Amino acid sequence: MVGYDPQADGRNISSSEVAVAGSVSGLVTRVMISPLDVIKIRFQLQIERLSRSDPSAKYHGILQAARQILLEEGPTAFWKGHIPAQLLSIGYGAVQFLSFELLTELVHRASKYDARDFSVHFVCGGLSASTATLAVHPVDVLRTRFAAQGEPKVYKTLRDAVVTMYRTEGPLVFYKGLNPTLIAIFPYAGFQFSFYNALKHVHEWVMPAEGRKNENLKNLLCGSGAGVISKALTYPLDLFKKRLQVGGFEQARASFGQVRSYKGLVDCARQVLREEGPRGFFKGLSPSLLKAALSTGFVFFWYELFCNLFHHMKKADS
Repeated sequence: MVGYDPQADGRNISSSEVAVAGSVSGLVTRVMISPLDVIKIRFQLQIERLSRSDPSAKYHGILQAARQILLEEGPTAFWKGHIPAQLLSIGYGAVQFLSFELLTELVHRASKYDARDFSVHFVCGGLSASTATLAVHPVDVLRTRFAAQGEPKVYKTLRDAVVTMYRTEGPLVFYKGLNPTLIAIFPYAGFQFSFYNALKHVHEWVMPAEGRKNENLKNLLCGSGAGVISKALTYPLDLFKKRLQVGGFEQARASFGQVRSYKGLVDCARQVLREEGPRGFFKGLSPSLLKAALSTGFVFFWYELFCNLFHHMKKADS
């Protein structure tokens, strides 16, 4: 069970074990979905239409983009920015799941609300993700810069990126895109946790008794469904965040096509609408939904798996 459950069968998981389970789930999942993440970011940053009919468009489809990146940059390009991405996943997973467990337990002990309610999971999920975002946002900016750059590389190493960005753009560069990130992450994570719980209840209701025995498959399927729903409902803000995070990084984007500068979230939304139309808000949606299905499904799958492992280890020792 993700979150505090007063009716749980005595599952005794410490805060450190919750943090470890969250970190490992993020780490393993990041390795698996990194190629989709790189393609999604490239799509989100492309000004031109994602269409074969636009001769100036560098990318126009998932398979075409994968072939293009592989041909021009080699297989390692699909893991560009992997070190900051892993730091992001490990830190984010630990803070998010630990905060969620603590917040849902606080709701149970300090209020009349049921800690398992959809609304409670939505609010606690949003707050826990916002906390995690504040903790790791600088790493997210680094990850986006690495994934966005082509060849030749502007940043050779993580240390080089940190020093160069700080010297040329100042300390606030590490919080570029924070406003749309926080605005988007609260409902996105809130929907993730609440729909994950709701879909598990639907699974129990729909599946016959013999089909309910495979808990791991249920966690994977419900997590994937929650990820797709959440991403579809909040996607435009994710695109704005990526556009703002690469501000001041135009020289590394020249080989990919047109570049733009944005003064902030509202200006970004206006320019995208004016130049790219309403469909511009959903550039990269296909790989993003696929990534959301895989990443959210596997994050919840691995998290529940490791929590259950810790629980069984404690039972065996007692």
